[in-house]
Amino acid sequence: MANNQVLLLKPIHGLGAEGDTVTVRSGYARNFLLPRKLALPITQANKKQIEALLKAREVREQKELDEARTLAEQIDAKNIAIAVKTGEGGKMFGAVTANDLIERLKEEGVELVKKQLSLPAPIKELGSHTVTVKLAGEVTAELKFEVVSENPIEEAAEEEAADAEDKE
Repeated sequence: MANNQVLLLKPIHGLGAEGDTVTVRSGYARNFLLPRKLALPITQANKKQIEALLKAREVREQKELDEARTLAEQIDAKNIAIAVKTGEGGKMFGAVTANDLIERLKEEGVELVKKQLSLPAPIKELGSHTVTVKLAGEVTAELKFEVVSENPIEEAAEEEAADAEDKE
């Protein structure tokens, strides 16, 4: 099978970033990469373009890293509470999932993707929890959140019992 060397003009997941020189199958280059202007065949004329793409890539990666650090600071500063329905004894109905956390963060003005959260299992207990958020490269943040009862049934039952004793 014939292979071609191409210069990537845009980042392609699983293949490389812009400015990378990669070897791909001829059909992939001819039928997919070249018509969509995602890559160029390697020639002597493209050498200057390689340098320009590498500079653009460096600038883009630095910008993404700066944005990730800013977002990490925002996430570290946040301490959110998620209200859940509970039954007797503080037993939760359902669980808090990554989607619940993402929705709550969206309300706070922080946009995340589910795969950025490292939540090994849904949370089924009330209390304080911490989740690691992987943003970009080695930039991570610790999201602290509290799972609280939406309807404090235990306190209401205790108050009713106290009121009943007071009336007697």
